[in-house]
Amino acid sequence: MKKRYSILLLSLITLFVVRAQENKAHNPIIFADVPDLSMIRVGDTYYMSSTTMHMNPGVPIMKSKDLVNWKLISYAHDKLGDMDELNLNNGKSTYGRGSWASNIRFHNNMFYVTTFAQTTGKTHIYTTKDIEKGPWKEVTFSPAYHDHSILFDDDGKVYMVYGNGKLFVKELKSDLSGVKEGGLDQVMIENASAPAGENINLGAEGSQLYKIKGKYYLFNIAWPRGGMRTVIIHRADKITGPWEGKVGLQDQGVAQGGLIDTPDGKWYSYLFRDAGGVGRIPYLVPVKWENGWPILGENGKVPEYLDLPASKGLIPGIVNSDEFSRKKGEKDLGLVWQWNHNPNNSLWSVKEKKGFLRLKTGRIDTDFLLAKNTLTQRTIGPVCTGTTSLDATNMKEGDFAGLALLQKDYGLVGVKIENGVKKIVMVNAVKGKADELQSIPLTQSKVYFKGECNFKDKADLGKFFYSLDGKNWIAIGKPINMPYTIPHFMGYRFGLFNYATKNIGGFADFDYFHIQDKISKTN
Repeated sequence: MKKRYSILLLSLITLFVVRAQENKAHNPIIFADVPDLSMIRVGDTYYMSSTTMHMNPGVPIMKSKDLVNWKLISYAHDKLGDMDELNLNNGKSTYGRGSWASNIRFHNNMFYVTTFAQTTGKTHIYTTKDIEKGPWKEVTFSPAYHDHSILFDDDGKVYMVYGNGKLFVKELKSDLSGVKEGGLDQVMIENASAPAGENINLGAEGSQLYKIKGKYYLFNIAWPRGGMRTVIIHRADKITGPWEGKVGLQDQGVAQGGLIDTPDGKWYSYLFRDAGGVGRIPYLVPVKWENGWPILGENGKVPEYLDLPASKGLIPGIVNSDEFSRKKGEKDLGLVWQWNHNPNNSLWSVKEKKGFLRLKTGRIDTDFLLAKNTLTQRTIGPVCTGTTSLDATNMKEGDFAGLALLQKDYGLVGVKIENGVKKIVMVNAVKGKADELQSIPLTQSKVYFKGECNFKDKADLGKFFYSLDGKNWIAIGKPINMPYTIPHFMGYRFGLFNYATKNIGGFADFDYFHIQDKISKTN
């Protein structure tokens, strides 16, 4: 009797714990590629900027009321620059470069978002009074200050800290249009990596600078050789130092970010983790203050659950389905979409055929990664599915259009026209070499494609399917490996593409794109 009672009690306790956890947020807070995050709170609203490098528009801005459920609300720029590398012209690209780690701040009713780009060689400063509607004003100056962070100090001065390993601080002009002549300009910390040891693989970078209760705090990431990504924290009474540093967190490789507080006085550190093919994904860890230091985590560990509201999912805030039907006054493309590099806006439309995205060809390309106007959005974890319907009626000889899983080692499924004949093909690219794994004759113009992603425990596997009726799905090719590669420096993306290899002037019409946070049980 006692044994049965104990079992029943244990079952009730387990059920209670599970129910309680279901109502709480859990890490990662966003299982999608949102790296290099920078966060602020304005009143009861949080804003976050992130990195999307070679994508256009760039420097995405997200908004949340609870630190867990985020929604894309704008981008800082429509075009980072106008050059061959950003335009995919003359065989050039800017994969893995473009705009890097951004910094978001709010001062005197103005929002500031800053970034830097090796591609342009400049530091870019974007400002607006309306972070959702804009307009954004841009100023730039050289050089590109690496992984910088800005601080509006109490005395009206503006500082920028930047660098790798050796960190520097410069005073900026009050309007952030450049470095102030005669202002503070010095080495801030000679070796900011030192708290993590002497054998360092990646020197301290990813700076996030704060002033809290009269003290200056600086967050960085370093990576000890043979170890893991590590949070380093420095503090000082003056911006000029002296600075004292310590390891802030060393768990699961969760690192690089900063501090955020809630309206009711709680503190968190926002950080991210390398998670394989899905990309670099955000985490939150609780923070307590002891002796003037922020203490990260629970007993030095990243907790699985957080005392915050549960996630409602990443659809529709971070990714979303699209029927390509637009009402009067609606933007042609939702914020979930970004182009691979700068697009040619004359070669796409959601108006020429109502309810369809039309991708037109305007030049000859033989390499998918260098083809213009691939329209993308993030994949999400732990699993996800993207589907689309393609009308190939107006494609020309040599055209190739369909659905992609985009990274350096990409996968494609689509319609290709060869010798006047349509066929469904599946392509897999490994280490720069693209192979057509399967080809199937197509005798109709409308066809459906599906891509599935499994990122559970870094499985990083993708599968492609096609359908002739939108109901019965047939696997094509073989499962692909989806490794995270540094040359692209980005998680895998779903992409809708159409490019010409022989003749220009053809076009492909996509009826919809649907995304789900699940995969088929039967395939």
